[in-house]
Order: sequence, then C-alpha cells, then structure tokens
Amino acid sequence: MGKALVVCLDGMSGVLLAGPAVRAVAAGADHVTMLCGPRGASAAALLPHVDEVLVWEAPWEGTRPPTVDEADVEGLLRSLREAAYDVALVVTSFEQSPLPIALLLRMAHVPRIGAESSDHMGTLIDVRHRRLPGRHDAEAALDTAAALGFLPRAGDDGRLRVLPTPDTTGLTGNGPYVVLHPGTSALDRAWDAGRAAEAVALLADAGHRVVVTGGPQENALTRRVSGDTAVDLGGRTDLRTLAGVLRTADVVVAGDTGPAHLAAATGTPVVSVGSPAVPAERRSPYGVPAVLLGDQPNPGADTGRPGLNEALPDDVVRAVQKLLKECT
Repeated sequence: MGKALVVCLDGMSGVLLAGPAVRAVAAGADHVTMLCGPRGASAAALLPHVDEVLVWEAPWEGTRPPTVDEADVEGLLRSLREAAYDVALVVTSFEQSPLPIALLLRMAHVPRIGAESSDHMGTLIDVRHRRLPGRHDAEAALDTAAALGFLPRAGDDGRLRVLPTPDTTGLTGNGPYVVLHPGTSALDRAWDAGRAAEAVALLADAGHRVVVTGGPQENALTRRVSGDTAVDLGGRTDLRTLAGVLRTADVVVAGDTGPAHLAAATGTPVVSVGSPAVPAERRSPYGVPAVLLGDQPNPGADTGRPGLNEALPDDVVRAVQKLLKECT
C-alpha cells in the first residue's frame, strides 16, 4: 500500500505500545515512517519495521508544549507533503484526541487517515474506529490498524517487541539479577527513594543480585537507592542499552510505565510499583507476567492521589518471588 505514516505523539510508553500496530502496517506497506514527539523518538527507533522516524513536538502534547510558532507547523506540513504518504494511522491514548494531527495530515494532502475517536470528526478522518470495552492500548491500536486494512503478519503474536539488544554483561556483571528502576517522569508520582533503597536491601537479603537503573538526571537517586548493595547503572545506559539490561533480568521492578513497557517488549516479567493515571486494563505491562502494586484506578475514576507510596518494600520482594516461581 505504498508509503505509510504511523503517528504517535505520546511519550515512550505510547510509542512502545504502538509497536504491534506498526508491525501490522508494515505488513501491508512498502515503507513505514513513524511521526512522534521528542519524548518518544528513541523508543520509535527501537521498533521493528520502522524505516524512518520523523520527530515533531506538537503544541498540544506534554507538560511544557511549544507555542504554535515554536512548533513550526509549516515546516511539518512541508515535510509531509514532500514525502507524499498514501495513508496515515494515528495512534492515541488516554484522553488524547486525534483531530488536531488529523487536520494537519489533511492539510498535507494525506489521502487516507485512520484513527480511534469518539468525537465528531467531520471530514478529518476517513476510517474512525471506536474502542471496544476492556481493550488494552496495544490491542486498541491493532484494532484501529485492522479497521484501516492493516493486519499482522501470520505468526505475529501481537506482543510488544524491540530490535535486538546489545550484550550488556559488561555493565551488569555475570549471573542472574533483578532490575529496580526507581525513577519516574512524573515527580508527583515518584516512588519514595527510602522505600526503594529498603527494597534493594531486602531483595539482596533474599538472595537476589540487584541492578539499579536510571537516566543521567537520576544519578543521585540511583546512588541513594543502590547504596553499597546494588550495581548502580544510573546514567550509564541509553534506551537501547537499557533494553539489553532489562532483557537479561529475571524480573524488572519499575516505578514508571516507560521502563515497564520496555521490559515487556524484551519479554521480561514486571513488577509495576505505581498507581498510573490510566486504568491498568489499558496500560499495564502487556504480554508478560506482571504484578501491579499501589492503587489502581478504575476506568474513568479520579483517585485524587498518586498512591505510589502504598507499595511497601516487603510487597516488592513478595511480588518478585511470585513471578520467579511462575516463570520457572
């Protein structure tokens, strides 16, 4: 079906969850470009069957979006027109609307546009899909791709995937280990660092070797959480290397959805230490054994508080041991 564009302006989590839909589009298209925001660009580069990544920061996404002038809408339109895409799939999540980007795609003369939407869409969307009750975001994106005419290849199990990862033994050392990723992009929902450090100590007491991961801006956090017990990889991995570290872990304990979904994309069981803003049925670790700790909001409910600190270190250790038993 010629050149296809998959749009996902969400962050790392949304891009990883769009992966199965991207593969479905790639099964029916000659070339697949992914349009994403800067928060999702590195994750898009890890998805199989993405031929090109186009990065654009939308003035309606993120906590500090650019102004319309800063976003250079005209520049985006020029790029889209020059590329002459035949079809576009817009993947959204939570309360995102596909209509703003659909308008720009229409202005860029993309002839066929598909998206999930419950809004009045006018002439902006050609194929509108309505989410089925209880569908996970990864499944809903696949459903939308199917409505647009893109079906997965035979044998594709629909799970999250990333490209092959590097050998990270030089970072983690030899032998089994559990990863603990304490950081989160939403500071008001961060897991208490003291409890994370206590979880590391308890995991070590239970016989587990622990590796603590985090971004460059989280060095102080990973140092505190690691103490003298764990391997501290704070600031020492890019996203591809982090995927390698997560892939060879026995279990990943994550305080943020991005690393949890990245772990799921490598096939590693996950303990999610958090209370997400989105109900678990829509954004829990997909396709791998998982334990969810902390308050889990009901669909459409406002919990009124994060709930992350409800996860106690003892709970984390029990969850890790539960997953290890299930997976052996």
